[in-house]
Parts: sequence; C-alpha cells; structure tokens
Amino acid sequence: QVQLVESGGDLVQAGGSLRLSCAASGRTFNINIMAWFRQSPGLEREFVAAIRRNGGLWYADSVKGRFTISRDNAKNTVFLQMNSLKPEDTAVYYCAADSGRLPPPNHNYDYWGQGTQVTVSS
Repeated sequence: QVQLVESGGDLVQAGGSLRLSCAASGRTFNINIMAWFRQSPGLEREFVAAIRRNGGLWYADSVKGRFTISRDNAKNTVFLQMNSLKPEDTAVYYCAADSGRLPPPNHNYDYWGQGTQVTVSS
C-alpha cells in the first residue's frame, strides 16, 4: 500500500501563488506516475497535471503556463507550483499515484490522497 498526504492548501487572493506538496510513503518503489486533480463543489473531479518518474509531463489546458508540476524522487514527493491564481482555481486538490507507464485512462489511479483546500478570493 501507498499513502499520500497533501499539504500547502490555503486562502489566497487572485493573482497570488501557492505551492502544494504531496508526500508518498509505504511501498513507493513501483510508483511511476504522480498527479494532481481538483474538485470544486458540485463538479466532477478534474485532471490538473501529471509527471512521470523520468520527467514526462502532462497538463490540463486550463492551467498551462500558470501551474508547474515537479517531483523529488529521492523524497517521494510531488509538488504543484500554482501562479496567477484565479477564483475558478478554488477547489480541493488531490494527489494521485500510479504504477503504470502512462497516466491511466479514465483517471483510474492506484492511490489517492485525502485532499487539501485551495481558496482563491477575488
């Protein structure tokens, strides 16, 4: 089993920045893909960004140019640097991890964290 713990969520003004972290523990040796998703009230969970162990990157169009995903393989930690935040970025942000070679179809990741709240005020 793998445990994922997110941190860094906060209340921030529009135009501001936040950096989210997700630390993985447990049987992390087979984790290849780590990703961020978000969910706003009344909406479905949506993909934000993903990163492969060797550095392959994927981003949702809505965050390209504003968000940057990175990871520290030695510390089993993935980060999401969020700049130029907008009120529509308000959501619970979830970390996910998977052992596959590519991000799994239908976002069917092996492991999920409990989420961290990001609120962007206008």
